[in-house]
Amino acid sequence: MAQHVERQRYWEAQQAARQAERLARKRARSIDWSAALRPVEPVPIRTETLIAALASGLIAALLLGDGVGPGLLIAAVPAVAAAYVAARAAGRRPRPWTLVWGVGSLALLVVPALRESAWPSTLAILAAIGLGALALFGSRTWPGVLLSPLGLLEAAPTGVRWAWQGVRARRTGNARNVWPVVKAAGVGIALLVVFGALFASADAAFADVLGGVVPDVSVSDGPVRVALFVLGVVVALAAARAAGAPLRWDRVTVAPGTPRSPVEWALPLVLLNLLFAGFIGVQLAVLFGGYGNVKERTGLLPAEYARQGFWQLLWATVLTLVVIALALRWAPRSGPRDRRLVRGVLGALCLLTLVVVASAVRRMDFYVHAFGLTRLRVSVVTMELWLGVVIVLIIAAGVFGARWLPRAVMASAGATVLALGLLSPDGMVAESNVGRYTEQGKIDLAYFQSLSADAVPALDRLPEPLRSCALRGINDDLADEGEVPWYGMSLGDRRAREILRERPVKASFETCAGLGTFRSRSEY
Repeated sequence: MAQHVERQRYWEAQQAARQAERLARKRARSIDWSAALRPVEPVPIRTETLIAALASGLIAALLLGDGVGPGLLIAAVPAVAAAYVAARAAGRRPRPWTLVWGVGSLALLVVPALRESAWPSTLAILAAIGLGALALFGSRTWPGVLLSPLGLLEAAPTGVRWAWQGVRARRTGNARNVWPVVKAAGVGIALLVVFGALFASADAAFADVLGGVVPDVSVSDGPVRVALFVLGVVVALAAARAAGAPLRWDRVTVAPGTPRSPVEWALPLVLLNLLFAGFIGVQLAVLFGGYGNVKERTGLLPAEYARQGFWQLLWATVLTLVVIALALRWAPRSGPRDRRLVRGVLGALCLLTLVVVASAVRRMDFYVHAFGLTRLRVSVVTMELWLGVVIVLIIAAGVFGARWLPRAVMASAGATVLALGLLSPDGMVAESNVGRYTEQGKIDLAYFQSLSADAVPALDRLPEPLRSCALRGINDDLADEGEVPWYGMSLGDRRAREILRERPVKASFETCAGLGTFRSRSEY
């Protein structure tokens, strides 16, 4: 009995020692991990960076209070300058991929200046943040690409603290050099205000030009302007802080999975390939044969047949990418034979998935032909096409190597969002439906009431009273907005106002109601 008690105590002591050792290793790993992310402290903030951050905040306060348009791009330029100065002060030099991310981020901010529709502009702003984070942190691995935007959240408070330390250092040790600059800026602003007011009162034409260029700031929107100023300064400082001392997200490593045996790994994927091949054989015989072939073989109208499977095929494409990622994690990698097996099995799966992508797009073509184009259908087809591009990139990575794959996928995502914004989804929807009316005499006036001003040029080609009824909702929205200054007005908004000013909406409420303009409408 005593021996049993001793063994039990010895076993418990061993377990406690092992547990303590595991905790110590885990704590050491976490310390090393955090230290590896930020290897050096940033250099003191430069005066140019502070001035650029203040300029970004001032522009944001003056231009963004009346809407997002060209003002957002203008406010972003000083933030980019602040980041560039901070990076140069830290000894960082722009590399080709850094320039790609920077130019791509600014290009995406052009979309809100061109398009009035909110959803492509929102996607463009989010994509610009993602590409901007890649430019600041220089990430190239999957963990780095996915985690880089989180670094901006960390850089916001540390950037403010970094700027405050720089201001305190200048106030105590270099005030004589800073104070003349402050006085000169104050005198210059005072002179502009005084003489600008005098010239505006002396000449009505100059007053009109000045009123169109200078933001109209009132006391009532003061809190909003202050909040925008703070936001602009914080964002610029965060970008500069990240550029001067970036978190090294590429040092976050993911341990590879345990390799499986060739049979255990390949057999499920071979079966999946056979299933894909059988499905594609049916698609080649039915769906790609044309409208009449679909009805003959299935007894369904092409639109009904297409509606049955599009969403399933979209999810099948997404899940295939997940399967490929997991398969690569557990792939056998003991020699050249295993590598050939991985390339052959996954390459066949990727090629078959491309046919599934084509089948999904073909189904949507049937559906649009029957019921017209909508925002939802534009967005999901764009998503499906981008997934096809990702699969093509995976195939290329299997042939040429995968070091560039994370950055290529992100670049393709940014390019897709940019192309979507430049093509104007609402304009495409209106153009397609106007063409459908010309060919088939079918039109859904109720759906046009939810479109943005980007759709006005296409809808303007409809005959009356369809034109006025189609434009009625957009016209009311623009009237409710009132006059918008140039820095808050997109190009689509400006063109729509000019068209509606030259050719106003004329049809009465009763006429439009009789044409079904105000009935409820679902995108489905």
